[in-house]
Amino acid sequence: MNILTFDIEEWFHLLDNESTKTSKEWNGFEVRIHNNMDRIFDLLESNNLKATFFIVGWIAQKYPEIVKRIDAKGYEIGSHTNMHQLMYNQSIMDVSEDLKKSISVLENITGKKVNSFRAPGFSITEKNKWAFEILANNGITHDCSVFPARRSHGGIPNFGKSLPSRLIYRGIELKEFPINTANILSKPWIYSGGGYFRMTPYKLINYWTTRSDYVMTYFHPRDFDPEQPIIKELSSFRKFKSYVGLKTCMPKLDQWVNDFDFVDLKTADSMIDWSKAPIVRL
Repeated sequence: MNILTFDIEEWFHLLDNESTKTSKEWNGFEVRIHNNMDRIFDLLESNNLKATFFIVGWIAQKYPEIVKRIDAKGYEIGSHTNMHQLMYNQSIMDVSEDLKKSISVLENITGKKVNSFRAPGFSITEKNKWAFEILANNGITHDCSVFPARRSHGGIPNFGKSLPSRLIYRGIELKEFPINTANILSKPWIYSGGGYFRMTPYKLINYWTTRSDYVMTYFHPRDFDPEQPIIKELSSFRKFKSYVGLKTCMPKLDQWVNDFDFVDLKTADSMIDWSKAPIVRL
């Protein structure tokens, strides 16, 4: 199964960068979210697709019309935290309060229960596994935060196979949908979203997708915006990763969703026999 998801945040919501870290800085940047959302809606409607949208609470509060449009079109809505910060840099109390606020904001706009979540930068790692307990305690049943390999923002390399799993931690259980991996020279490579997708040639994406039983995507509105400003404070590597392939990302994604079948998280959940899913104890 191939799952299509979008993390709804602004073009300047980049992690590990002081000049774009908090709402104090965010309020000084150009607004580009509306046109970029139109691009996503056009893709979904022209291909008759459903997708799951993980929305940052700050976006929902500032632009509730975006959440209303997503909901009115029948797309599933989940939380991407309230203030889009790396979770392993926060205290248990901070994470709990942030999650509660994000869920409350989204539910007040749509009138519907939020039960799915993705951490910014996949920032639930070995050192803050307690976050899974906070998710469950706040009604989250489906999580998409696990990056089962090493990366700059952490990851959980010992998670096991990149498959939908029953994640068990300190007596709580979540349905976990990790990011999928491919192997390059015996090392895991992520290709199904963000900068990884933009920098990976489509022939490789097609090849790996053909040979995979499970793909979890994650795209951002900024991935389809080649005219967005360049943030000067980024390192050379971060600039490359943040801006490479912006012109070709939407045509590449359009090709992908035409070559393969994609569903939203809710549909994927209904397709899985969870009694036979792998059990991962952390």
